[in-house]
Amino acid sequence: MTVVGFHVSHEQLHPTEGLRVARLAQDAGFDAAMCSDHLAPWSERQGESGLSWSWLGAALATTGLSYGTVCAPGQRYHPVIVAQAIATLGAMYPGRLWVALGSGEYLNEHVTGEPWPPKAERDARLAECVQVIRALLRGEEVDHTGLVVARQAQLWTLPATMPKLVLPALTEATARRHAAWADGLVTVNKPVAELRQMIEAYREAGGTGEVAVQVHLSWAPTEAEAEATALDQWHTLTGPPQVAADTATTAAFDALAQGVGIADVRRAVLVSSDLGELTAHLAALRDAGADRLYLHHVGRSQDAFIEAFGERVLPALR
Repeated sequence: MTVVGFHVSHEQLHPTEGLRVARLAQDAGFDAAMCSDHLAPWSERQGESGLSWSWLGAALATTGLSYGTVCAPGQRYHPVIVAQAIATLGAMYPGRLWVALGSGEYLNEHVTGEPWPPKAERDARLAECVQVIRALLRGEEVDHTGLVVARQAQLWTLPATMPKLVLPALTEATARRHAAWADGLVTVNKPVAELRQMIEAYREAGGTGEVAVQVHLSWAPTEAEAEATALDQWHTLTGPPQVAADTATTAAFDALAQGVGIADVRRAVLVSSDLGELTAHLAALRDAGADRLYLHHVGRSQDAFIEAFGERVLPALR
C-alpha cells in the first residue's frame, strides 16, 4: 500500500508550529512525515528557517511517525557532521529516519563565502560526500582528499539500523547520475508521463529502493482561496531547476517572481477546491510508480487541510 505522508515546510512554519501540525497529521491518519532543510525561505512571505536536525529530534521523540529530510552536504554542512547527525538520530530512533542527500541550492549555501560550483562539480562533490558519509556510518575511520576533505574522522555512536540515504532529483539527468549510490529516489509532483520517465531513468541506471513524490498542493473550500494561497506562498518556485539552484537570496527570488501569475504557479502546484480532483491526481502519481506520497499544502495554515485530507483523501487513496 502506498505510504501517504505529511510535509513540514521549515521555510513556512515556525518550528513549534511545525511540531504541532506533525502531531495533528499523525492523529489524522498520515503514515509518515518529511521536512525541508533551509537556512533561508524562498520568499519573504514565507518567513521562517528553522534547523531541521534540531526539529527532527523533537519530532521523532514526540510522535510515532518515520521522518525524512533533504540535506546538501559539502559546503554549509561538512559531510562528517551530516554523518554524525544521521548516526545519532538513527541510533535513537531505529528504522524511522531517511535522509535525501542533494547537491544543494545557492540560497542556503552562499553564506559560507565559498564560490558556488557549477552543477557538474556539485554533483561530483555530492558523490564524494556520500562516499564519506557511508564509510563513517559503517564505523570506518575516514581520510579523504578531494572536493571535500576529511582527516581521521570516525563516529563512535552508530545506528543499529542503517538509515536510508536517498537521492533527491528534479531532472532525469540527476536521477541517472546518482542512481548507483541511492537507497531510493525522491522527486516532486510532475505530469504522470514525466514521472514515469524519471523513474525509468533512475531504474535503468541501477537505482533501487522506493520512489517518493513530494506533492505541492493548495486546497481551500473555494477555488479563489486555493489560488490566492498558492500564488502568495509558492510564486517564487515556478522557474526551471537551475534558477532554484543558482539564485542567491530570498530578495532575489522575490524580484525574479515579479509578474508571476496563477497559471505559472499551477505548473508547480496542484491547485483545487475539489477534494475528488486532488485525490484523482494523487492516485495517478501513485499508479505511475510512487511508493510514497508526501503531501505539502503550500499554505501557512495547515489545520483545515489536515482535517479534510484525513477524513476524505487518505481513505480514498487506500
